[in-house]
Amino acid sequence: MRVITTSPEHVITTPNATMTGLASPSRGSAELSTWHAAIAAGITGPEHSVSREQVWTVIAGALDVTCGGRTEKVAVGQVVVLPPDVLRRVHALEDTEVYVAMRADGLVSVPGTEGSRPLPWAV
Repeated sequence: MRVITTSPEHVITTPNATMTGLASPSRGSAELSTWHAAIAAGITGPEHSVSREQVWTVIAGALDVTCGGRTEKVAVGQVVVLPPDVLRRVHALEDTEVYVAMRADGLVSVPGTEGSRPLPWAV
C-alpha cells in the first residue's frame, strides 16, 4: 500500500488548465495515472489524441467534449470515457474540475507536430 500526498511540485499549469498529479509511476503507482484538472470557463484545449483510454469524472462545472467528430456536454456527476488514439478537444462551458484516470504509459500526440510525448503530470 502507498499513500500519496500532493505537493506543489505535482502541480503543472498550462495555458489550458492546472493539473495536480495524484497517482503515477514517479509517485508509486505501477499501472495507473490519475490527476485533477481545473479548467477556467471559456478555455478550449488543443485538438490531440492520447494512446490510452482516459476516464474523466466531472466534479464541478461542465464541458463540451468533442471526440471522433462527435460533441457531447458532460456535466457534474457525469463521466466520459475517451477511447485511445482518437482526436479529441475539450471546451469548458464554465469553471470546471475533473478527475482523470488512464494507464500510466499513455502518450499524447498533437496534429501538425512530430512525435508523441508523455503527459508530464501523469509520469
